[in-house]
Amino acid sequence: MAKEPFVEALQHRILLFDGAMGTEIQKLSPQPQDFPDGKDGFNDGLNISRPEWIKQIHRSYLQAGADCIETNTFGSNKLKLAEYGFGDKTVEFNKKAAELAVQVCKEFESNGKPLYVIGSMGPSGYLPSSNDPDLGQKPLGEIREAFAAQAEGLVLGGADALLIETSQDILEVKLAIEACHAAMTKVAKAVPIIANVTLDQYGKMLLGTNIQAAYTTVSDMKITAFGLNCSTGPVEMSPSVRWLSEQEDLPILVMPNAGMPQNEAGRAVYKMAPDEMARVLGDFVSRYKKVRMIGGCCGTNSKHIEELRKMLDKHTVS
Repeated sequence: MAKEPFVEALQHRILLFDGAMGTEIQKLSPQPQDFPDGKDGFNDGLNISRPEWIKQIHRSYLQAGADCIETNTFGSNKLKLAEYGFGDKTVEFNKKAAELAVQVCKEFESNGKPLYVIGSMGPSGYLPSSNDPDLGQKPLGEIREAFAAQAEGLVLGGADALLIETSQDILEVKLAIEACHAAMTKVAKAVPIIANVTLDQYGKMLLGTNIQAAYTTVSDMKITAFGLNCSTGPVEMSPSVRWLSEQEDLPILVMPNAGMPQNEAGRAVYKMAPDEMARVLGDFVSRYKKVRMIGGCCGTNSKHIEELRKMLDKHTVS
């Protein structure tokens, strides 16, 4: 029996995404020898060198009740992969990562509910809108191509949707959306595109773009949904979520951190408890009918997702 398409599922129920990948990887205390070619910190490379680690993180979120899991490809655009010597293997690299997530979803098929693999596409590492001599000078075509190769691999590997996330430059978001459309044309397969931006506690992207300008810039670029992730906890996102919910065009994805990061001995620590996060996001889904997807970003784990699942199940019954 064919799986319910992602876009149709959005219309029928609120979809629960997973939690953090990076902080969960750190809990495994990876050593340099765990990474491809000993390249310490190459988290996406663990898809190749330690696939069981990544599968277990995916499993933990599905066991907690997630409907959607994100591929471990946050830094797998061509420009980022080139830093680790994998730039010329971008398509293959992303394809394998998506296939890994698809394999884990198949383990849970007997549960009876459709599960979705979301292709994660993080920033390029450049800020094309900036005048910075290092970060702002990369040709736009090169950035677009870096994302196109990533999107191609993710779609070929079976991703049900593409998520442009943790975006800090709205021009880069535009380039990534264009790249996704180009990649889907190339492989003759279309999947939904979700565009997420990252706002500070004052409601602005890194280069000063506010939520209204960001949404207006990309909402007519044939994307399926728009959202917010990272940087802050859910409380700080409230004004932006409220504004987005008043727009008529697109469903909304909200994926906050487990509260605002706190610096402890040089490390970012996230202290929002699972029940508190579920309470705030529960308020969002009760108040704002355009919020159709929720999940967690930095500092969230399977316990956060488990509490969000309980909240959504109660919300559905009520």
